[in-house]
Amino acid sequence: QVQLVESGGGLVQAGGSLRLSCTASGRTYGQLFMGWFRQAPGKEREFLASINWRGLNTADYADAVKGRFTISRDDTKNMVYLQMNSLKSEDTAVYYCAGRIGYYTNGGGTYAFWGQGTQVTVSS
Repeated sequence: QVQLVESGGGLVQAGGSLRLSCTASGRTYGQLFMGWFRQAPGKEREFLASINWRGLNTADYADAVKGRFTISRDDTKNMVYLQMNSLKSEDTAVYYCAGRIGYYTNGGGTYAFWGQGTQVTVSS
């Protein structure tokens, strides 16, 4: 099994930055394809970014965050990060990290493992 725990959310002013972290545990971490999602009140969960497992660190981004958000991973620490810059009020949501085993060419589709989420609030 894989356990995912997000951290780093909080309140930030529009135009500011935050870095979210996701700690992964479990023997299959090295084979995990990781993604970040968010869900705002009254809206469906939205894909943001994804990254393949070590040695194949290809990243994929949703158009809404391309150029502002960057996903990365540190496999020595079993961590995945989402650096968020130029934040807007519409970025306010609960942010989730997710994982699935295997290699994928993009971030769409089903994920097997999910964290509990961390709240990000952007004030205008």
